[in-house]
Amino acid sequence: MKNWLRKHPQVRTIRVAAADLNGQARGKRIPTRFADKVVEDGTRFPMSVLNLDIWGEDIDDSPLVFESGDADGVLFPTERGFLPMPWLESPSALLPIWMFHEDGRPYAGDPRHALRAVVQRYKDRGLTPVCAVELEFFLIDDSGRKLQVPLSPRSGKRRKAAETLSIRALDQFDEFFTDLYDACEEMDIPADTAISEAGLGQFEINLMHCDDALRAADDAWFFKMLVKGLARRHGFAASFMAKPYEDYPGSGLHTHFSVLDKNGNNVFDDGGPDGTAIMRHAIAGCMNAMAGSALVFAPHANSFDRMVPGAHAPTGISWAYENRTSSIRVPSGSHKARRIEHRVSGGDVNPYLMLAAVLGAAMNGIEDGVNPPPPITGNAYAADLPQIPGDWKTAIDLFETSPEVARIFAPEMVRNLVLTKRQELHYMQELTPQEQVEIYLDTV
Repeated sequence: MKNWLRKHPQVRTIRVAAADLNGQARGKRIPTRFADKVVEDGTRFPMSVLNLDIWGEDIDDSPLVFESGDADGVLFPTERGFLPMPWLESPSALLPIWMFHEDGRPYAGDPRHALRAVVQRYKDRGLTPVCAVELEFFLIDDSGRKLQVPLSPRSGKRRKAAETLSIRALDQFDEFFTDLYDACEEMDIPADTAISEAGLGQFEINLMHCDDALRAADDAWFFKMLVKGLARRHGFAASFMAKPYEDYPGSGLHTHFSVLDKNGNNVFDDGGPDGTAIMRHAIAGCMNAMAGSALVFAPHANSFDRMVPGAHAPTGISWAYENRTSSIRVPSGSHKARRIEHRVSGGDVNPYLMLAAVLGAAMNGIEDGVNPPPPITGNAYAADLPQIPGDWKTAIDLFETSPEVARIFAPEMVRNLVLTKRQELHYMQELTPQEQVEIYLDTV
């Protein structure tokens, strides 16, 4: 890590940052000349900092604050090391960190440790999850009272219509996307295909599959920071909020995953289109945990505006082959790449908690050897299906009591997230929809 800074002498400051429960970067700015101390000894800040609400406020009834004296955790660099921050004007570097107790134990309230614990369950069985994510986001002109599509830097015009898979829509913001891909190369984020989506100024970029789930979540977290920061340099906003426009679909964060055995074989591949029994066990686990873990997939008040019938976001709990109306899809294609697509999450999720919930639920199903109901065909919105929670309060209550969730997340993580979301629910009820949008536009 020290060598990275010596190879980049232009970097004058670093940011040490960890992800809180809402996926917000919490940390410190440090002059480069003091970076060695952080690399060797770590840094410290209160454990409660990873458990702030969306406004950055303490949780009123959290035992992490006054009850415990607001005690410190110790934070050390992750294995990722330093990364450039191309969205800033001055040369700077990001050093991702995660939290531990004084005695070296991982802090269970750290989202990255939640995912690490799930990955360990796979390792204990000689398995490795392979993950890829698809991130949808909006480019937005938020300079006035009403959100709208930014003016095209090329034409100076504002396209007020959805342009699904439109090359013209991509080319309107060619300079931004060129800078974005260059920045992804600098940060070693494996950005692949970009497309325009069905919303106003909405786009999607896929990140390539990765056999390290922690790295996949890191990449998604870094990518969200990068897109939002770089858009501001171009004079507009970028947002991953679930539903900024009432009349257009919202943004999702779809996850594709398969599982390798110790010999590198895809355990979902049966040589044909159906997939293996293990794949079906994983699907059943995901379905069984879906209602209880909906709070992870839809963590904010605005999240539930996206999850309505006919809006390209699943509402029923189902699975299917090559069917984008279902909540779990098994894509077609080569049997060697047989995988599961989990389609429930909004773009506003914490990537660490989301991947922990998806992979943890799949492992529940693999451990139990349970089977799912038959796959559906046709329009899932028109089918009689068990439903994903459709409101925030129900999602919070189910997350707190779900036995499936209790197998995935540590009790402290469950408690912290429930306390956080109940506080946010209380205060969000005092705000107008416009005020809620203002909160979520830049944060999530």
